[in-house]
Amino acid sequence: MRLFRLVAGCLLIAAAGFAQAADAPVFDAAQTRRILSHGPWPPEMVADPSNRLSGRPEAIRLGAVLFGDTRLSGNGAISCQSCHQPQHGWSEAKARSEGLQRLDRNAPGLLNARLQRWFGWDGANDSLWAASIRPILAHTEMGGSAAATAQLLRHDPPLACLARHADPAAAAMEDADLLVMAAKAMAAFQETLVSPRTAFDDFRDALAASDHIAMRRYPAGAQRGLALFTGRGQCGTCHNGPNFSNGEFHDTGLPFFIGDAGRPPGTPRRVDPGRHGGIAQVKVNPFNLLGRYNDDPSSPAAIPVRHVVQLHRNWGEFKVPGLRNLSATAPYMHDGSKVDLRAVIRHYSDLDEDRLHADGEAILKPLNLGDAEMADLLAFLESLSGPEDSAVRYQALRAEAARVCP
Repeated sequence: MRLFRLVAGCLLIAAAGFAQAADAPVFDAAQTRRILSHGPWPPEMVADPSNRLSGRPEAIRLGAVLFGDTRLSGNGAISCQSCHQPQHGWSEAKARSEGLQRLDRNAPGLLNARLQRWFGWDGANDSLWAASIRPILAHTEMGGSAAATAQLLRHDPPLACLARHADPAAAAMEDADLLVMAAKAMAAFQETLVSPRTAFDDFRDALAASDHIAMRRYPAGAQRGLALFTGRGQCGTCHNGPNFSNGEFHDTGLPFFIGDAGRPPGTPRRVDPGRHGGIAQVKVNPFNLLGRYNDDPSSPAAIPVRHVVQLHRNWGEFKVPGLRNLSATAPYMHDGSKVDLRAVIRHYSDLDEDRLHADGEAILKPLNLGDAEMADLLAFLESLSGPEDSAVRYQALRAEAARVCP
């Protein structure tokens, strides 16, 4: 009798698995190739050749401490962590960030930032360390300076100790070089922020291995959403590769005008130029990869900024974000105008083509999704997130730094 029950139970479990499989789509060869291209995950760590501190444990410790240090700001109250909070995927739960002033854009999450080639919504920086300098010096954000940063690294005992561990020559550096060193240490820390494996990654690997039993563990709704993502939706045109981003810039049909909240009556409305302005900024940035602060000027990494050309169609284009762990980073889009993932999906479903550029790429079309399709696509996007422990590791790094340099 016990054997009968055991066999019956196994049959019921198998039947449930086959029922789930029956609800799931069958991926054709092209879709299978696209799915496999989103992995494997996580990618191998590769040091940034432009940053001599990249991958060095002593620099990572220093960077973790500086990332949360409010003394880098002009008013002593704002740190990088103020807008890039671990509990929000290293972003924040505000539509538009606030530094010394309310800013025009949403703070992008920092998970997997090391996989990018341009940094910021407009790509105004061509390295992670240059992107770490920008908010320190910006008068609207932290309002700090090279002199104040250098003063900290020279004369604050714990920071000076950590700086010597990261680079024994730190004490003799000029102010600007110490600012760059601080930014490179923070970049070394940010390079460690990698999102975890997810249910999608397990499915992707099972598909690669033709492991149909493991594939059935991935919910049928998420599979249908994946089929839409890789099929009719053609979302992978921009959201491709292991990080689900091509790293480029596109017009997604959002308004150019910056939100009117807080605008004094009678003042003109402002426009965010997006990539058009970012190209102009990166070209003249003294910290770009063509400048003297690049630790490997012969590296091919400097080629993009040398050859990027500002075009009219770049107006209002913004960087394609990666989709991993996006469940933690609401609200969405460069201006934080979409409160949740459902609103993002509806935006692309009901896209106004007349709002898109008429003189450039013609990638986006309204998806015209039904309610069930939107639910499936949401299930897939949510499957790209998983529990991650970067906040714990961040605190552990800071505690370790306090032990090394009390």
